[in-house]
Amino acid sequence: MKEEQNTIDSYPLYNPDYEHDSCGVGFIANLNKKSEHKIIEMGLEALINLTHRGAVGGDANTGDGAGLLFQIPHDFFKENVPEISNLKINEYGVGQVFFPNNKEQIKKCKDKIENIIFNEGYQILAWRDVPTDDKSLGEIAKNSQPHIKQFFINLPFKNNQEQQFYILRRVIENSIADEFPDCLEDFYICSLSSKTIIYKGMLLAQQLAEYYPDLKNKKLKSKLVLIHQRYSTNTFPSWKLAQPFRYVAHNGEINTLRGNINKMYSREKAMSSSIFNDKIKKLFPVVVPGGSDSAMFDNTFELLVQGGRSIEKSLMIMIPEAFGQKYYISEDRRAFYEYYSSIMEPWDGPAAMVATDGVTI
Repeated sequence: MKEEQNTIDSYPLYNPDYEHDSCGVGFIANLNKKSEHKIIEMGLEALINLTHRGAVGGDANTGDGAGLLFQIPHDFFKENVPEISNLKINEYGVGQVFFPNNKEQIKKCKDKIENIIFNEGYQILAWRDVPTDDKSLGEIAKNSQPHIKQFFINLPFKNNQEQQFYILRRVIENSIADEFPDCLEDFYICSLSSKTIIYKGMLLAQQLAEYYPDLKNKKLKSKLVLIHQRYSTNTFPSWKLAQPFRYVAHNGEINTLRGNINKMYSREKAMSSSIFNDKIKKLFPVVVPGGSDSAMFDNTFELLVQGGRSIEKSLMIMIPEAFGQKYYISEDRRAFYEYYSSIMEPWDGPAAMVATDGVTI
């Protein structure tokens, strides 16, 4: 028998399965429950102060990633999207989408989104091209930048809106992956929600507000903001792997990632939900291939939250605190962790994790 030769293809220098992050994270919240543009400004300032926690590409002007997650800026959208000017906050949803920077690919992805939204019982109220200015970008970021659009949709279902948006987004993502694999690398839905929106990219911290002029508009207000400056360890940066993700901003590495992924894939055959019912199959795979460890954590975390658990409980399930003979915790907390250890294995290793579901504090 001829012995199989080991080639560079057998042991690739880069494999997306090993994407890890070691980044700068933070959050700001207004405890007086008032939406202000100042919160966005403070988020941008804090992000710039975390520049030392991010990385720079070979052209010395391309960041590994920077971004903000904040609440839907209703006053801003009322002024800039006439189709929703008569609606109230929480009466519509907003999708923030990265499209491939190719007219033909944009059209077929956009048409597919519109068809799916119609078939799932929604109506597109408007499309908006997100203004961008790439003058400050390095060549690597500039040459790989996506075309960025927002779509606005009605809320036809009275209950569980965020769960319905979760299902809708996964249907769109799976359809694009199955039918247009040539678009998969650059197509990405940053957020689809009636509560939160994400502005991010393969940027340096100081480039974020320059690239997205929306962030400088005084009408763009929020009560909270999550911030993230990415340092991708031993990996390649990309626009869609910038953070925050839909719920979390993360620093550190998930050391148990391969086991976590395999467990999530294996339990899909037996997974059921009284909230999703038979629609749960539309969510598979829960962990989307090609993501970083942070992205895959967010995928799983999203399932727990949209499945009816609070963000606090979901974080405790996925990141249980250490306990043992030398580490005292109460009997109730110990029982909680022991019970959920039979349902979800720990995602071990995060140095810091910030999460929000966008609910008013």
